[in-house]
Amino acid sequence: MLRGLDIRDMLLIDRLELMFQPGLNVLTGETGAGKSILLDSLGFVLGWRGRAELVRQGAKQGEVTAWFDLSPQHPARTILEEAGFPVSDELILRRINTADGRKTAFVNDRRTSGEVLRALSDTLVELHGQHDDRGLLNPRGHMTLLDQFAGNDLPLAATRAAWRNWSAARKELAEAQAAIDAARAEEEYLRHAVEELDALSPAPGEEATLDAERRRMQGAEKIREGILNAVRAIGADGAEGQMTDAARWLDAAAGQADGLLDEPLEALTRALHELAEAEQGVLVCLDALDFDPHALELTEERLFAIRGLARKHGILADELSAFADGLRARLTALDAGEADLSRLTKKVQQAEAEYETAAKSLTDLRVAAAARLDAAMSAELAPLKMERAVFVTRITPVSPGADGSDAVDFTVATNPGAPSGPLGKIASGGELSRFLLALKVCLTRSDTGLSLIFDEIDRGVGGATADAVGRRLSALAQGQQVLVVTHSPQVAALGQHHWRVEKSVLNDVTTSNVIPLNAAQRVDEIARMLSGDIVTDEARGAAAKLLTG
Repeated sequence: MLRGLDIRDMLLIDRLELMFQPGLNVLTGETGAGKSILLDSLGFVLGWRGRAELVRQGAKQGEVTAWFDLSPQHPARTILEEAGFPVSDELILRRINTADGRKTAFVNDRRTSGEVLRALSDTLVELHGQHDDRGLLNPRGHMTLLDQFAGNDLPLAATRAAWRNWSAARKELAEAQAAIDAARAEEEYLRHAVEELDALSPAPGEEATLDAERRRMQGAEKIREGILNAVRAIGADGAEGQMTDAARWLDAAAGQADGLLDEPLEALTRALHELAEAEQGVLVCLDALDFDPHALELTEERLFAIRGLARKHGILADELSAFADGLRARLTALDAGEADLSRLTKKVQQAEAEYETAAKSLTDLRVAAAARLDAAMSAELAPLKMERAVFVTRITPVSPGADGSDAVDFTVATNPGAPSGPLGKIASGGELSRFLLALKVCLTRSDTGLSLIFDEIDRGVGGATADAVGRRLSALAQGQQVLVVTHSPQVAALGQHHWRVEKSVLNDVTTSNVIPLNAAQRVDEIARMLSGDIVTDEARGAAAKLLTG
């Protein structure tokens, strides 16, 4: 509930503090006195779009503060918690507008964004006027209003969940179908490529091994002649034979050399052993270099085949094996695709059936709620002197969506036999005001925590009709706070709390002020509303009669 409003240097207001009460609060005053400035200021602190220039002329900045009482279950508490603000039973909103247009907002003295401010405002205040823009005249919002009236929170959530499941299943099926279609388009390529890769069956690292083997065989022929010459030079016909002869000759002479040949013989023996090892190593090398020319040809063919496949597929030779695995997996998916498509198709069908069940249940609830709303509207329109008007909540089938497969429109026919049509096009200004009021009475729950503001919703009606409008507003205020800006004395007389907005000029400066009225002042104000500038005793008597009911 809105408890108070403090306005400083906004438009025609220099300083104003208002304390509002539960029940029906009425604001009256002459045209142009500044009643709209109060709504502009309230809208400013709530983050609504409004006038661009709000700061009072000559002031550096304008400031509006509004404070609210929050019930334990008030939805604003959730928004505050999610935004990281402390939560208490009182909520204070403050917003500053500098002369150069900069705006700064605070929630409980902590700076906040306009997004948070607007989210809070949706749970705090709802404004209605003859040209209502809060959903009653917009067919896009009619289904939401009907669901709120019906209490369809859980069925609507179930329908939305079923829609998400159905949408996800259809997406999964579409993706699988697209993948299979793409695989089928390249199936011939896949099968040929896999067959070619499987036939060659390249292994990681094989290219390097083949290249080394090829280079070894190509180089073997070039060095083999030199190695053979070395074998001949080392062997029995070469160094080995000569060293053996030398050893034999020295050994024969050693007995007569008094030991002088012992060390040379030992050294020569060691040299023969080293020479034998060298010869063995060279022979091993010769064996290794001994190759079949056909083997070189086969090695080159496989090496070139591996490199050719790598170039063909634009990858490294070592990646061919993994690439082949990937192609085989795509073929496997293609071969198994029909079975998977069948499974996904059944999943879509099941999800669709579950959605249709949920949507049908929601439609039935809406149809039943529409009948109740139409009956409630009929009961509300009669006291508003529109007993001949017909209000019909029209539900028509549409393409399935997250909120079901219904379209909801509020239609009216103002006279019997007259064609029905959209609420905003059929009703005249005065009729529209009463339709909106009746709808609000029917659709509003007493536990929303909203403060309802009606801006001259009684415009265009008078007499008994205005009295009926006032009584419906008074009934609506039994469950929540209602603020009414009105020119109707019948409506003003039914208010539980009354303020008069007046404008004054001092030293060529125009300001607006709001004055709370006591019982005697209320008589004078309502008498003014009845008679105009000159308040007569008869007008005062009529005003007193209105106030006493």
